[in-house]
Amino acid sequence: MPTFILTEPNSQPTMDTDVLIIGAGPAGSVAAQMLNRLGHRVVILEAQQFPRFSIGESLLPQCMAFLEAADMLDAVGAEHFQLKNGAAFSHAGKLTEFDFREKFTPGWGTTFQVPRGRFDQVLAETAQRSGVTVHYQHKIVAADFNRPGLASLTSVDTQGVTRDWTARMVLDASGFGRVLPRLLDLETPSSLPARQALFTHIEDRITTKNYDRDKILIAIHPNHHQIWYWLIPFSNGRSSLGVVVPQGFPDAIGSTPLAILRDLACQEPRLAELLASSRFDTPANQIGGYSANVSRLAGSGFALLGNAGEFLDPVFSSGVTIALKSAALAVPLVDKQLRGQAVDWQTEYEQALRKGIEVFRAYVEAWYDGSFQRIIFEQSQLASVKAMVSAILAGYAWDESNPMTQRCSKRITALADICPPL
Repeated sequence: MPTFILTEPNSQPTMDTDVLIIGAGPAGSVAAQMLNRLGHRVVILEAQQFPRFSIGESLLPQCMAFLEAADMLDAVGAEHFQLKNGAAFSHAGKLTEFDFREKFTPGWGTTFQVPRGRFDQVLAETAQRSGVTVHYQHKIVAADFNRPGLASLTSVDTQGVTRDWTARMVLDASGFGRVLPRLLDLETPSSLPARQALFTHIEDRITTKNYDRDKILIAIHPNHHQIWYWLIPFSNGRSSLGVVVPQGFPDAIGSTPLAILRDLACQEPRLAELLASSRFDTPANQIGGYSANVSRLAGSGFALLGNAGEFLDPVFSSGVTIALKSAALAVPLVDKQLRGQAVDWQTEYEQALRKGIEVFRAYVEAWYDGSFQRIIFEQSQLASVKAMVSAILAGYAWDESNPMTQRCSKRITALADICPPL
């Protein structure tokens, strides 16, 4: 005989899980781990198979507090990634350094430089060991938030099999995939000009005695202050090398990305010295028009984390920091909402997150107009001011007690006006 299941007219539909997370990168894995520890069922749907390549390899010390709160620091530390304690800047023979341990804001002063393929895999595996379910190679092709209290996603796997998923809440941590912004038409133009990055991994073979592997090196082209480079050393003798140029710049040169990257690197004196014996053994990748914005960071049944919501620029390595900050802000709000409490996502999440994003934005804009570069290379900088700047470079953009996070544009302009030109 058939079996009939009677339900109350107003009963909640059966959910696959409490929270669906799109993307197993840092924001997704950290949010999943934290929600799981609060007693919620979590499923991550990841479009790719880990490990996979990603840029954003130089963490900021502020990240460490979020990894610590998610109980993931031991797993990360066991990998023996390259220590990072600051940033060095090079331009036309000038070299200046910021030690993140000498900063205005209390908290972590060191962090790691990480190959993101392995770093992201470690975070995802740690979340899985805690009870989070991760499905790899599941691309999200549809989303439905029209039913109150019920969020629905549709995924397709590599075999072409589609599946519908239901949950009470969805967090989009898809990074540059920007799944929900595209599906829900949330994307808006970025206020930042379009730029392009070319990048690769090299066997660096750096033996120069005055080179500090504990710091990221950011170098500026000697003749074009809007062209800049990163050199991120790893603990295995390899480094990430990249250059950021105006959109369309490589097309005008007409060569391969690796050849363009290598040629541009040789034009910067410090990099030319450091990379004289390096092996460029990996093809270069490129990404353009990466700066992005959205009309809102949360809606009925969903919230956007990290780069899925907004990405500024790679110059200060703020991407992972913003991603982890967004996870740390979103998790307690999701927990409240799942427990039936009211949440003001606009005030408690979007406004809170954007405070730090707007600080980073001001410094990114000042970097490209040259004013912040002048501040960076000012040799007679007061120690107190340098400590304030160091705190921002270390990721503490949400510290409102730091004068350099308040009325940023005016403070940067005033400070730059008393600095000599580069």
